[in-house]
Amino acid sequence: MELQKDFKVNNFDLLRLLAATEVICGHYYDHISHAGNHRLIDIMFSFPGVTIFFVISGYLISASFERNSQFSNYIRNRILRIYPGLWGVIFVTLIAISLTGISFINKQAMAWLPAQLAGIIYTPGFLNNYGFGSYNGSLWTIPVELQFYLVLPLCYLFAPKKLTNYWFSVLFIVFSAIYFIYQLDNFGHVVNKLLQYSFLPHFYMFLLGVIFQRLRIFQSKFIYGKALYWLVGYLLICLLPLGDYFNTIAFAFAKNIILGFTAISMAYTLPQTAKKLLRGNDISYGIYIYHGLLLTIIVQMKWQPNINLAMVIAAAYVLGYLSWIFIEKPFIKRKKQTIKAGV
Repeated sequence: MELQKDFKVNNFDLLRLLAATEVICGHYYDHISHAGNHRLIDIMFSFPGVTIFFVISGYLISASFERNSQFSNYIRNRILRIYPGLWGVIFVTLIAISLTGISFINKQAMAWLPAQLAGIIYTPGFLNNYGFGSYNGSLWTIPVELQFYLVLPLCYLFAPKKLTNYWFSVLFIVFSAIYFIYQLDNFGHVVNKLLQYSFLPHFYMFLLGVIFQRLRIFQSKFIYGKALYWLVGYLLICLLPLGDYFNTIAFAFAKNIILGFTAISMAYTLPQTAKKLLRGNDISYGIYIYHGLLLTIIVQMKWQPNINLAMVIAAAYVLGYLSWIFIEKPFIKRKKQTIKAGV
């Protein structure tokens, strides 16, 4: 019981909030403005939010599945966590983009809308020239995450009962190799695009989280309470010109692995911090799914000269909070509890 209690006391809600904020900053500098302190920008880009999301997801979802592996409950919980918020942002998208003069009454929209509600995310042809070319650039990870959820039970199903940890280690090696092959970019634009939206080149990060959870690395004296050491070491690796001496793909892969360790250490250093600051409000998902819509509307309306990063972050936080209070939280209360309400 004490082990379970320690496992549950962590800063993952706060880490996800920081990861979502990093993604906002990255997309802002990609699509709105390149101005700013370049050293601070380099530090920010050293912590890719999507990598952190995928590792944390593997860590928490695998723990949830192991404690309640009944497939119907598992799928029900995943649906209640992902789809209500997604449906909310799709509904807001229809209203917001319509107010900018775009009509959704056409054949493409009739096919597009059900696909979005199902989590099959793409930008329809009639929105190709809207904003920066994507109606919501942050939603591409939704189908990837849904694939993670479907593949994970299969990984457990075929795992040898007494060799489960070795099994996941082998899977990690296999999907790491797939990542390297994907990064070689030898498949052509169409195939690479399809691979990007599949779980294949990203699954190693999810599996890393699974392995961390199964090995209980949070208990290690090198992890628990040691975030400062990991943060300093990781930043030195990122900011020093070490990449000049290594293969680019291999160096990026190594940084993602070290970032995974760093994230887990941050989750279990001063582990009550998230509870004290957020008071149980897990607004990161809403922030993540709404900021892409905000940015593409800003570009479409040519509001860039009048918008700064602080305004975008503030607006995304407000929308994320509203999504949490009025949509996500009520549905999460309907979940079969496993580890914690927000998982």
